[in-house]
Amino acid sequence: MNIAEARARARDAKRLNAFITMTDEEGPGEVVAVKDLIDVRGTPTSAGSTVLPMDLKTSDAPLVGALREWGCVVIGKTNLHEWAFGSTNINPHYGTVLNPRDETRISGGSSGGSAAAVVASLCDWAIGTDTGGSIRVPASLCGAVGFKPTLGTIDTTGVLPLSRSLDTIGSLAMDVKTATRGVEMMARKEGWTPTETPELGDLRLAVPSGWVADVDDTVAEVWHAVATGLPEVRLPPLARLTKGCLDLMYAEAGAYHRKWLAECPGRYGDDILARLYGTFKVSGADYFEALSARGEIRAAVEGAMDGFDAILVPASASIAPFIGRNVNTEPLTRFTRAFNYTGQPVFSLPACSPGLPVGIQVVGRVGRDSELARIALGLEHAWSTTR
Repeated sequence: MNIAEARARARDAKRLNAFITMTDEEGPGEVVAVKDLIDVRGTPTSAGSTVLPMDLKTSDAPLVGALREWGCVVIGKTNLHEWAFGSTNINPHYGTVLNPRDETRISGGSSGGSAAAVVASLCDWAIGTDTGGSIRVPASLCGAVGFKPTLGTIDTTGVLPLSRSLDTIGSLAMDVKTATRGVEMMARKEGWTPTETPELGDLRLAVPSGWVADVDDTVAEVWHAVATGLPEVRLPPLARLTKGCLDLMYAEAGAYHRKWLAECPGRYGDDILARLYGTFKVSGADYFEALSARGEIRAAVEGAMDGFDAILVPASASIAPFIGRNVNTEPLTRFTRAFNYTGQPVFSLPACSPGLPVGIQVVGRVGRDSELARIALGLEHAWSTTR
């Protein structure tokens, strides 16, 4: 699409609250929406909050600079769950991002504005960040493709942090090739975008033993369709991986926000303020254990994958919940945080849902993102023919 068409669509879809600020950029290149944690020259970076001064940035984050080398045009900065520290995208400062598939439901977070912009055709693709599922959850709930590459693939300079040990830059798009090309450009890589589509029968896929239970009816139907007959692998307990992720995330988020919590706590939304105060409950021993055990856990997960190309896991345990004051977010991130802890590359793909979108995670090996993109393309083709 061209930038004029995208802007017209964005004006018509303003009710979705997908954007916080818009640019006046022009150009013939791909139209990209950027999560408002990331510096884009000529725009403020708000983090979806009112804590920061809204001064216009004079330079781009390196990942945005990389996109400009390809001629990409930034349409605007997308809305997010405040400080990327939540999974609903109910934002008290900039409005709740509505799900384009059903505007009575949440978009998911924290990259919900990016997901909504993609699904509503307000851009060609969008940038998200993922610390505990923040690309994969909204991709799943809105019916987009989300790509969280291997931890450290894309430079996070010029990106406001949630947890520096976990923060990962990725993409959201309507298909695997576009999502892969977005990451490829941001990372200054070549040859990642697959050119051939493998047959489903040629892929060696597995599912984790004992992980998937207590999911809603729609997710259960989709999971049964994609997982039946696949071999099981024994991964470390899901609870252990999740705790490792949360201990790193909470300790580092609390340390980063400590000064503002002391000086201006009233500028935070109620849910984020409570969550940030809760971060101080993570002990130094818990944080050290999470750091020291990470390599061992990653090796155990990768070892369990020997003989397989990828592991499949639901992205969320439920479809998008209705917008409300007390959304139960546990099902949304139940299956995502594990792979932030291990740092593995993951796609979330929409899969043959009988109703609202359901995403399936396709988990690959650390550093083998281009291979995972090829596998995801094969699954995308197979699942799209069964919808």
